[in-house]
Amino acid sequence: MPVNILMPALSPTMEKGNLAKWLKKEGEKVKPGDVIAEIETDKATMEYEAIDEGTLAKIVVPEGTQDVPVNQLIAVLAEEGEDVKAAAAGAEKSAAPAAKPAAPTPKPAGAAAPVASAETRSSGASRDPQAQNPRPAEGVKAPASKGEVPGAASHGADRVFSSPLARRLAKDAGIDLARLQGSGPHGRVIARDVEAAKSGRGLAAPAPSTAAVAAPLAVQIPADDKIRALFEPGSYEVVPHDNIRKVIARRLLEAKLTIPHFYLTVDCNIDKLTAAREEINAAAGRDKEGRPAYKISVNDFVIKALALALQRVPDANVTWTEGAMLRHRHSDIGVAVSIPGGLITPVIRKAEQKSLSAISNEMKDFAARARARKLKPEEYQGGSSAVSNLGMYGVKEFYAIINPPHATILSVGAGEERAVVRNGKIEAAHLMTVGLATDHRAVDGALGAVLLSAFKALIENPVMMVV
Repeated sequence: MPVNILMPALSPTMEKGNLAKWLKKEGEKVKPGDVIAEIETDKATMEYEAIDEGTLAKIVVPEGTQDVPVNQLIAVLAEEGEDVKAAAAGAEKSAAPAAKPAAPTPKPAGAAAPVASAETRSSGASRDPQAQNPRPAEGVKAPASKGEVPGAASHGADRVFSSPLARRLAKDAGIDLARLQGSGPHGRVIARDVEAAKSGRGLAAPAPSTAAVAAPLAVQIPADDKIRALFEPGSYEVVPHDNIRKVIARRLLEAKLTIPHFYLTVDCNIDKLTAAREEINAAAGRDKEGRPAYKISVNDFVIKALALALQRVPDANVTWTEGAMLRHRHSDIGVAVSIPGGLITPVIRKAEQKSLSAISNEMKDFAARARARKLKPEEYQGGSSAVSNLGMYGVKEFYAIINPPHATILSVGAGEERAVVRNGKIEAAHLMTVGLATDHRAVDGALGAVLLSAFKALIENPVMMVV
């Protein structure tokens, strides 16, 4: 039977995708591993690999089409020995109407795309598309489809594929299968996943309710035509939102409306840090081309100091969920990186265990691949806290919005020479203002102050970071 190629969910927040480009034409042979299309998700442009062999019989959704819903039919593959024309004709009858083609969202010049081997397939009405999906990213649930599939647990409109034993174990333990990331074939939840969840591993936090968000949105945000009516026609250019901007807008609005933010500020003397940075960079080895092996930045010290501070104040190294507090063993620090059209937050895992040079080189790699939209989902998901640094723009002080599931975010301003009083005398010192935003449900004011104090002690005495 023909293989239906559906729009896959390539990221946890993806509900729709843009079909940027077809790399195979109708009638061309396809083999497993061939890149057949480029799909724009909310975070990146990803290459779409085939997992079956056959002939591309029919392209249902043309390239340039925007906002194609996940699981919509986009093409049909005729397997070996099948009638290609018959498969194409069947696709025309069964295909749902596609979104109208529109100009594809522009990609940064020279941007490459990471490979996504997440092709969703189904063959005939009796096969569920998600049954052949690879393991979904954490927090993504398989959408419902017609017909029951063996090993599928039903959760209202959402479905999670699992083994009978896993379902029984989860029921006995009171664990919601929808919160587990399956490690079995095609992302199926199996017994070992449930056993791991009993000890708190691999258990995703429930998605925050958007009910509280939807109500004020309807009141506070006027319709587009009402906003445009305030301006003279022809006095502005309409720039459509791309997927990244839409997701950033939705997630940060939800964060601001559903997380009770609490703010603290402190000035840090970075005289010793500046001297240590110059000495470390001067001692860096050189490669064959004469380039230094590393070049430590102030931000690298900030990442390391925050990671160690969270270890010293473990009650602040947490994530809030409705049922329990998740206290993290390691300090996984997200770092905000500006990319064309928005920002992304790659995560330095176990930052408390890494040297400054390792953090520096990892961040340079992350930043380069983020701007080229080549980060993998596991490289920017999760984390226990984050750093947002605008000091390079001369910004003295600001407060960032918490990025769930984090309970804190550190905002770093510019280091500058200021007048300070020491022993009754006015002297010059290099000061840097940092702000901490906390989720007051998880990290209240006093605990946030203890965390910020631990950070200040480390950043002002960088030798303590290597003790």
